Amino acid sequence: MKISFNWLKSYIKSETDLNELVEIITNTGLEVSSIEKYESVKGGLKDLIIGEVKSVGKHPNADRLSLTKVDVGNGNEMSIVCGAPNVATGQKVVVALPNTTLYPFEAEPFTIKTGKIRGEISEGMICAEDEIGLSNFHDGIMVLKKSAKVGMALNEYFNVEEDYTIEVDLTPNRTDAISHFGVARDYLAVKNLQTGFKKEKINIPDVGSFAVDNTNLNIKVEVLDKAACPRYSALTMTDVKVEESPEWLKNRLRAIGLKPINNIVDAANFVMYETGQPMHVFDAEAIEGDKVIVKKVEKGRKFFTLDKIERTLSEDDLMICNASDPMCMAGVFGGLTSGVKESTTKIFIESAYFSPSGIRKTAKRHGLSTDASYRYERGGNPDATIYALKRLSLIIKDITGALVSSEMVDEYPFPIEQKEISLRWSYLNKVAGKEMLKEDVRTIFSSLDIDIMMEEKESIKLRIPGYRTEVSREIDIVEEILRIYGYNNIDLPVQMHTSLSNRPEIDKDRIYNLTADYLSASGFREILNNSLTSADNFDNTENLVKLMNPLSSELSVLRKSMLEGGLETISYNANHKSENLSIYELGKVYSKYGEKYVEEVRLNLWITGQKWEESWRTESRDVNFYDAKEVTLSLLNRIGFKETELSLKESESNDFDYGLSIHFDGKSLGRIGKISSMKLKKFDIENDVFAVEFNWENILKATLSNSTKYSAIPKFPSVRRDLALLIDVDVKYADIEQIAHQTEKSILREVNLFDVYRGKGIDPGKKSYAVSFVFRDDEKTLTDKQVDKVMEKMIERLKNDLKAELR
Repeated sequence: MKISFNWLKSYIKSETDLNELVEIITNTGLEVSSIEKYESVKGGLKDLIIGEVKSVGKHPNADRLSLTKVDVGNGNEMSIVCGAPNVATGQKVVVALPNTTLYPFEAEPFTIKTGKIRGEISEGMICAEDEIGLSNFHDGIMVLKKSAKVGMALNEYFNVEEDYTIEVDLTPNRTDAISHFGVARDYLAVKNLQTGFKKEKINIPDVGSFAVDNTNLNIKVEVLDKAACPRYSALTMTDVKVEESPEWLKNRLRAIGLKPINNIVDAANFVMYETGQPMHVFDAEAIEGDKVIVKKVEKGRKFFTLDKIERTLSEDDLMICNASDPMCMAGVFGGLTSGVKESTTKIFIESAYFSPSGIRKTAKRHGLSTDASYRYERGGNPDATIYALKRLSLIIKDITGALVSSEMVDEYPFPIEQKEISLRWSYLNKVAGKEMLKEDVRTIFSSLDIDIMMEEKESIKLRIPGYRTEVSREIDIVEEILRIYGYNNIDLPVQMHTSLSNRPEIDKDRIYNLTADYLSASGFREILNNSLTSADNFDNTENLVKLMNPLSSELSVLRKSMLEGGLETISYNANHKSENLSIYELGKVYSKYGEKYVEEVRLNLWITGQKWEESWRTESRDVNFYDAKEVTLSLLNRIGFKETELSLKESESNDFDYGLSIHFDGKSLGRIGKISSMKLKKFDIENDVFAVEFNWENILKATLSNSTKYSAIPKFPSVRRDLALLIDVDVKYADIEQIAHQTEKSILREVNLFDVYRGKGIDPGKKSYAVSFVFRDDEKTLTDKQVDKVMEKMIERLKNDLKAELR
């Protein structure tokens, strides 16, 4: 957003320094990205003076040149060779003396030098309008009025304005600062603290002189969609003269990069950049039936906008209509036939407050971004419509002599209440890191138009102005106080106090680095997805955290799962012929339960495609569930979990066709599974995708009680026993493994499934598992008798619990 320094100063009574202003507003959060000098005439007409032609004679060596003597003041007469056909004695002219740099109209600058032209000395130049940048006129030299004073600087004669254009980079939440009023307010809030609680307010132009001149042009207003248009204010004016704007108005707009159009449109733009309230002016003759209706029209209706493009309307587009046709896309763009023209003499002025989400959707749907939609979609000020309407009507009245010809219309059936927030002094001091002086805080509130409703010993109750849409919580109030007080004014303590403690703490960085190093070494690549996503990505939309003013439907909620972001990445890569992927992401997920918001950290892994790239040395295959399980257990082992301490259980989830949940000491660490076919179809993914989702916070907590200990290489040999078991098809290997570890806890070291068979010689409801058991005693060599005794117990348990048979 661009701000004019001169324009801004008109709202500030005290002396204002440019550099100080830039530093102050940057520190309040309105970061200044650039400052450019503006001149109403390029080059500022500097070093040009007014002269009087005293004599004109023919050049002896050139028929089309003249020799002139020009008085430039203080008794100085200069000899100047002039080629203009209209030069004559007695004229008041524009003179460029030697070493003056000229900035011609749409041409490169050049500097005047003393020299000879066709053998005759020339000590300057008598200038035409285009040569000094005033216009493209070049039929002769510029002749000034007889009253022009000889020797007077030309920039003083033409009252050339010098200004500075300040580019401010606004964050989306600072809707209050999208105007000169808003920037001036922040500046004065800081200055009031610096100057001993002066409590200077913005010098807001007075509209007390507003009055209705007659009621000759009454246009009825009917708001049919009050949710999309909570407030609609309007009035009419007659005897309007549409012409070029006065210089002061053109200079204000040019300084912020706007091209002047005509006095009516320019005045509306001026008020919008002054107050932040968008305005729209209609030619009253285009309002058929003398009625304005605010409503949504039928889907598919055609509408020509000001840019002469035919657009197809949606049933969700709010339109400003007359009795028969749409005239304007509310808050976004005007219509081709209803705008102000040179012949316009009667106008209807609209000043409204529209629903931010509706304006944003319409602007995005039609690919439009205008100054009005930029302000409306970020949340305007419902309390500003009347002031802005009066302000604009007074300006139009002043520059055109028009008359207000109707009573003020203000359709506002359900007033939007200002928010009320309580601030605890203790909370403010805790967040600030110091005890804030209450007088400082009261001064800040006064400067920011925050009303103090009630003040108590422990807290203060505040009413927030309507234009501060983003201030809704206690922490927002603290932020307002601190950005005006200045974060640089929060002193760090001179001494730092610390104490030693043996309380165990989680080294989050070490564990994450171990994890990232292991995954990267295993061929995984880290990804980073936006926490904002679309609600359509989730099958279950319960508990979603929704944004109040989303920029688009694709970024309307905070993710409650990271699975979907990984699938979007896989889909994007697959569409670009990169289908073999192993990726991971560590990030936060968000949920809402009632009024409680929950933020959790997750680590997700995804694998899809082929296990190895195609090669003559290896036979490639598709990745499967066991690849995901293997990397999961290996990763957990790497960060300190023993496989024997983990419990794997079947889990059911709408996200997975099948999967396992991982538990340690009764707490869930995560889950592994094959992404459901329905979910893959939603993201247009053809290959199988296997995913792992870790509850990272539970993993971190578990590492505190899961210390890694050194163990020496075994001194005594291991003993292996194999069993061939005939079991029911619904019995799982995990059941066998669990029984084995429950039966023998001291010397059983490993259990492994090394063969599965179903087919000839096996009943249809049965399957054969070949399982190995490894035993070892770290204190002595095991005997066959000891191992056989354990195996007998284990076989007995398998028979009783699983109805297993030995083959």
